[in-house]
Amino acid sequence: MYKKPGYPKLVIDLNKLRNNIEHVRKMCDEQDVEIAGVIKGCSGLIPCARQFERAGCSYIASSRLEQLEPLREAGIQTPLMMVRIPMLSEAEDVVRICDYSLNSEVTVLRELNVQARLQDREHNVILMADCGDLREGFWDKDEMVDVAEMVEKELKNLHLAGVGVNVGCYGSVLATPEKIQELVDIAERIEERIGRELEIISGGATSSLMRVIDGNLPSRVNMLRCGEGILLNYDLPHLYGYEMDNMYQDAFKLRAEVIEVKDKPSHPVGEIGFDAFGHQVQYEDRGIRRRALVGLGKCDYGDPSELICCEEGAEVLGASSDHTILDVQDVKRDLQVGDIIEFDIKYATLVYLTNSPNIDKVYI
Repeated sequence: MYKKPGYPKLVIDLNKLRNNIEHVRKMCDEQDVEIAGVIKGCSGLIPCARQFERAGCSYIASSRLEQLEPLREAGIQTPLMMVRIPMLSEAEDVVRICDYSLNSEVTVLRELNVQARLQDREHNVILMADCGDLREGFWDKDEMVDVAEMVEKELKNLHLAGVGVNVGCYGSVLATPEKIQELVDIAERIEERIGRELEIISGGATSSLMRVIDGNLPSRVNMLRCGEGILLNYDLPHLYGYEMDNMYQDAFKLRAEVIEVKDKPSHPVGEIGFDAFGHQVQYEDRGIRRRALVGLGKCDYGDPSELICCEEGAEVLGASSDHTILDVQDVKRDLQVGDIIEFDIKYATLVYLTNSPNIDKVYI
């Protein structure tokens, strides 16, 4: 029987991950903000999820039930949250597996109530407002207030735990104080209607950590749903210029084996058509260059432009399904077949790699 030799592999430093979680949690604790640690970026890997629990996150969250269900079997007791609005067809499992879910459809809310009654339990729901990013959520805020009242008064097996918003994930809308305040205003309208205070006002995801760092998060926001900013710590320093030196960017490291090293033309030779994925690619002619192939490709990580090669002097040129092509002309060491090259990664790459059965996961 074939046994994989160990490469490519994703090396996961659990101590660095734990450090990142604790740093974000403590930063948010100072402003009375709880953290829902989102594990979808690492595909719900149980050793990673355990770090979120041990570091004191108030909730563990994912968009996939298949990532959340094994956590209970693994002994994790932190409340579980479904952060993709549920499909109608999975309402029974949402109630069975999760303590909380984010919602924006009355039909689904009614079905969750039915399933909670059948399972003799109460399910906590957070109603989502669309404040301009145009992903999930109520656009009509009068409707949202009416639905909140309906949940409170009619759906006896649901508990209206709070409200939430998403910004930045689809429409690239910034999590400005004014934008998040829109959610607080909606929450207060709902509270006036139902006659009590909501427990949760969830003011967004990693992009909303900017408001915590700057100290201008609207005061009533008391929960954020954070994944990328903990797992990789890439977006805030690299895209928005925040100093995050107390956190690691290499808790996840990709290692791949060199399978070919040769001098070749830098421009394809022949009539140019489409690549294996149906794209027309522009190639730069730089003459004969030293090139190396490593044994993984787009099937494993998606977009080669998201790979950050740690080998000084190397450049990622592109990839096919199963090969990644590097320009290594300026690499100082004499690369040979069988050598290992390391890569830092971005969020989308991490999702692919942790989902791929072809990538060994090694914990240190």
